[in-house]
Parts: sequence; structure tokens; C-alpha cells
Amino acid sequence: MISGADVVWVLVSMAMVMLMTPGLAVFYGGLVRNKNVLNTVLMSFIALGVISLEWFVLGYSMSFGHDVGGIIGGLNHFFLKGVGLSPSPNYATTIPQGLFMLFQMMFAIITPALISGAIVERMKFSAYVFFILAWAILVYNPLCHWVWGKGGWLAKLGVIDFAGGIVVHISAGISALAAALVLGKRKGYPSSEFTPHNLPMAAIGAGLLWFGWFGFNGGSALAANKIAVLAVINTHIAGAAAAVSWIIAEWIHLGKPSTLGVISGLVAGLATITPASGFVPVWAALLIGLMTGVICYIAVVLKVKMGFDDALDAFSIHGIGGIFGTIVLGIFACYGAKGLIYGNPHQLFAQLIGVVVTILYCGILTVVILKVIDAIIGLRLPEEEEVMGLDLTQHGEEGYKI
Repeated sequence: MISGADVVWVLVSMAMVMLMTPGLAVFYGGLVRNKNVLNTVLMSFIALGVISLEWFVLGYSMSFGHDVGGIIGGLNHFFLKGVGLSPSPNYATTIPQGLFMLFQMMFAIITPALISGAIVERMKFSAYVFFILAWAILVYNPLCHWVWGKGGWLAKLGVIDFAGGIVVHISAGISALAAALVLGKRKGYPSSEFTPHNLPMAAIGAGLLWFGWFGFNGGSALAANKIAVLAVINTHIAGAAAAVSWIIAEWIHLGKPSTLGVISGLVAGLATITPASGFVPVWAALLIGLMTGVICYIAVVLKVKMGFDDALDAFSIHGIGGIFGTIVLGIFACYGAKGLIYGNPHQLFAQLIGVVVTILYCGILTVVILKVIDAIIGLRLPEEEEVMGLDLTQHGEEGYKI
């Protein structure tokens, strides 16, 4: 039966998750140079349009349609056929299936938008649009079915993911790394200065992300219940702890704390707790957050030393955070599933399988998609257009008039 309380909670959560994509646009937009701010913002907003339509036509059915061999959902919900106001017996029994579809749509939108953080300031906008559409169909939808779909093969192995550590953050983070490597470095990187042009803007975006993450994780309970409360508590504690531990690590390493360090740390903590938020006790969320800040900060430092140009640290934050959170879930889980320390070593083994499979699948498919697009229309801007800035050369606009 439909529960009014559950409907209200998931409706609100859906709207909060939708707000995360504009929040990501502001967050990423503040971190790039001012000549590329509009292009960077548009990369998130175009995902709202393109992926919403893809999800309506094909994505929801591929992800949550009738299982086909544990690999993909069938086309029984093509163009949302049969998705109405009655509950779904397989996924959400107290809210309309249409609301479940819409809530999941917001996850499908923000995931490819996260990848843009690795490839800003140098990719053709047309290539980016084709990329996120192909990536959603070939990477996100199958992976979503494997983990969350009824009959998905990773779910059958026992892999669990409360709100998207595998489906969202590892997939986006690994794909971001692959895209950065295929696309190559920005002109002048790392010798030229590539500093954020507007940190207050980025901080506002991070705040919107933090706010939206309560719906992202809490709403994934799909009910107004105690697990939703647990997920929200764990989300906040992990995000706060990671912000503190990141800035301490940065303070020790560089001698000064920074605004960029705090907002990077809190996003890392929020990403890392995502797969575990409804499964682990609060003390574990605190420990996970404290470890995450240090681990992801080290990943950023190593990125600089290794020289690959993940422009806004999408891999170091979302990829590394998602991997770490998915693995430690297999250790600390005690609500709805038991982890290693509660007598179930198989859960840790299953999580490790999920991580390895996701890394290989997303990395390989992303490279293939980008190579095909590069062969057809090209990925990179001409050098002179990159120097001039993508706002003018790709869109004929300027973010700031002086």
C-alpha cells in the first residue's frame, strides 16, 4: 500500500538530489579558470536535459526492467511503459513506481556530470554531449542493473551498495581517470597556473552538494524510517570528519589550511560514506570519514606527482572514495547486512569483486567510447581555441563582463 509519509520523504529527497547537479555545476564552475566557467557549468546542466530524456526513453527500462540473464533490464518499460502511480513489487512497495523512477533518474543524471570534472577546459562540447549519452547507455545502465536491478548478477553474488558507491562514484571516478588519460593534459599543464577563479562560488556549490546528499543517501531507504535517519546521520558525520581530517593533513603537509581543502574533504567524505550510509553504525561513519580525508588528500598529492591531468580531482575524490567506502562497507556493515567484524567475511569478498568488476568495466568501456567519438568528430579543441577559452569559442558567451 502507498504510504503518504514515504511518498513525501522520497519526493523531497528526489528534489534534493536534483539540486545536487546545479550544485555540482557551481562547485566545478568555481574551480576552473574564468574563461571556462560557463562551459563547465553547462556540462552539468546539459546532463539534466540529455540524461533525463535518455532515462525516459530507455535508461529506466535497461536498469530496472525485467531481468535478462542478470546482465540488463528488458524493454518492458520502454518510453516508461507501465510505469505509473502504483507501487513496484520489485523495488518500492510503499511509493508509486513513477516516483521511484524519478528518484533514480536523478542519480543517472549526476553520475556522468561528475566525470566532467576530469576533462574540463579542453574537450569539445559536442563530443561531451555524445559521450555522456553513450556512457549512460553502455556503462551506467548495465552497471545499475547488475547492482540494483532485480536479478542483477552482482546483486546475486551478494554485492551491496546503499546509495551509489559502485553505481555512481566508482563508475564516475574510474571513467574520469580513463577520460583524462585519453584526452590528454590541458595546454601548459602542469607548468602554467591552473588555480580556481572563484573559491566562494565553489564553496557555495559544495554546500549545495552537502545539503542534497541528505536526500541522496537518506532517500535511498525509499521510506521514512529509521534506516533513512541512520543514513542521514552517517552522511553528515562522515562528511564533517573528512573535511577536518583533510585540512589537518593539508596543514601538516603545506603549512596552511585552505578553503579548497575543506570543501574537497567534505565532498570526499560524502562520496565515501554513500555506499555504506544505511548499513554501518555511526561510530564506523566517523572512522570512515576521518580515514577518507587523509586517503583522498594523499591521492590528490600523488596525482600531481604522477602528472595526469584530472583537472578537478574527480578520480581522487569520487573514484578513490567510492572504492574505499565500498570495501569498508564489507567490514563494518551491521544493519540489513553483516560485515567482516560481525562474522560475515563473505560480504567483504563480495564487495571486492564488485570493486574490481566496476573498475575494469567502466575503465575499458569509457576508453572505447571516447576512441570511437574521437574517430568520428574528434575530442580535443584546437590549441588556439583552448587558449582563448571554451566560453567564447564553444558558446559565444562570457561569464564575466568587465
